[in-house]
Amino acid sequence: MSNCKEAVILAGGKGTRLRPYTVVLPKPLMPIGDMPILEVIIRQLAKHGFSKVTLAVNHQAEIIKAFFHDGEKWGIKIEYSNEDRPLGTMAPLRNIQGLPENFLVMNGDILTNLDYSEFFDEHVLNKNIFTISSYSRKQSVDYGVLVPNENRLLQDFIEKPTYFYEVSMGIYMMSRSALKFIPQTGEYGFDKLMLDLIAAQQPAAVRKFDGYWLDIGRPDDYAQAIDEFDKLRESFIGE
Repeated sequence: MSNCKEAVILAGGKGTRLRPYTVVLPKPLMPIGDMPILEVIIRQLAKHGFSKVTLAVNHQAEIIKAFFHDGEKWGIKIEYSNEDRPLGTMAPLRNIQGLPENFLVMNGDILTNLDYSEFFDEHVLNKNIFTISSYSRKQSVDYGVLVPNENRLLQDFIEKPTYFYEVSMGIYMMSRSALKFIPQTGEYGFDKLMLDLIAAQQPAAVRKFDGYWLDIGRPDDYAQAIDEFDKLRESFIGE
């Protein structure tokens, strides 16, 4: 579909949920198997035909730059956009010049076997302003849940229920027209943009993914990723 695919990876967070590990290393350089999670992502994007990646960096940016340089090692062009302070998930995009008509945006701590090229091309084909890759997440409650009626009399009791929620994977496709919603100053996050798009009657498309996905910013998921990476390595990076 598109012969020139570009991506922005948000790699400026402090990784507070993974402390104390992220006191020494920035979260995108946390190891999964024998390589950092961000290297896994870079390899995947190169494999799926992306020619350029911009890393939006802030916390411990020099360490990330020292590791990835210009991307030549992975056959992909890497550039950097520096934040002088945390800007949220969407505001960093206003500092990046020359973004193409359509581009991928994602967090730098995602382990998944999503086909990034297919996700990119489907967004372009459908002419969406914004596309979210979503996942069904299971949430178990460790307590018995009380369901009272309007008179505060118990009408149901659910022992340790499990709920399923459709959540964002932290992987998005954006059209350049979505950038006009991002204010010129201050923090601005994914949540604000979604509500602003709904208010403007230009809601984001949601594409559900049924493969493998973990956000390694969560300690439990990071431990799981370490356990599973080697056995599933071929599905992630084809090796």
